[in-house]
Amino acid sequence: MKKDDTTLGRRSLLRLAAALGATTAVGVFATDRLTGDDPAAPPSARATPGAAGPQAGAQARAQAKARAQAARLKPAAYRLQPMTGEAPPAFRRALPPVRTRPFLQLTGVGRSMVLTFDDGPDPRYTPEILATLRRYGCRAMFFVCGEMAVDNQDLLKEMADDGHIVGNHTWTHPLVPKLRPSRIRQELGSTSDVIEKALGAPPLWYRAPYGAWNKLSFEIGAELGMEPLAWTVDTLDWTEPPTSSIVSRVLEGAAPGVVVLNHDAGGNRSHSVAALKRYLPELLDQGYRMTVPHR
Repeated sequence: MKKDDTTLGRRSLLRLAAALGATTAVGVFATDRLTGDDPAAPPSARATPGAAGPQAGAQARAQAKARAQAARLKPAAYRLQPMTGEAPPAFRRALPPVRTRPFLQLTGVGRSMVLTFDDGPDPRYTPEILATLRRYGCRAMFFVCGEMAVDNQDLLKEMADDGHIVGNHTWTHPLVPKLRPSRIRQELGSTSDVIEKALGAPPLWYRAPYGAWNKLSFEIGAELGMEPLAWTVDTLDWTEPPTSSIVSRVLEGAAPGVVVLNHDAGGNRSHSVAALKRYLPELLDQGYRMTVPHR
């Protein structure tokens, strides 16, 4: 697991794509909406030329109802633009100031939420979570630990193939503020290496274990080209509560722009798997859309 700091330094310099944009870029959402002029919209959602009078009014109401039903049945393509920006024109080490706190909640996003899963991948729980997300056409973010990812790279590839975002959650899930700078680089750098080997590109996002950030973690994360993302709603599923408790916390905390913390490893996550199957369709019925960062 140990890495040579000099090697990591060279690797960091070659990864400044996302790092330099970390101080100023802002994330916004975009969406593909069904409209009467949209050629991709279903026939029932398109305007009919020549309609007039009461008949036109009834037809318009029917079309509006059809659009609302289509929006419930098929999640819209919400996308969070990358907060890291584009590749800079020159290669140089990311220097302070960098972020001094992680992203917690996103504003101006409409009825969109971000689902995140930490500590995996775990072959006992991750596949069923992926299957549930696939069933409802939703994407999520998975913050993986290197010691789990290295032996489950097939699951990393499945995540990426389904459109999910794979982020860095360190190698051994340590309490980062207690680590030396070289150890933080090893934890983050080694995990980024595994992700890059499996997916062909390093991660653009990372999350500190326990939500414990410090100045060094922000600086080293930026050097490796990653943005910090925390959460707004904690399901507390890491305490292994009943399924109903997890469901209640998500539904009660649901709001535009929130980031939901779940876990797919690190303990018995059977209740987390079962809870996702219950709260995800409920959120979609309420008009929420699940989104992920767009590279």
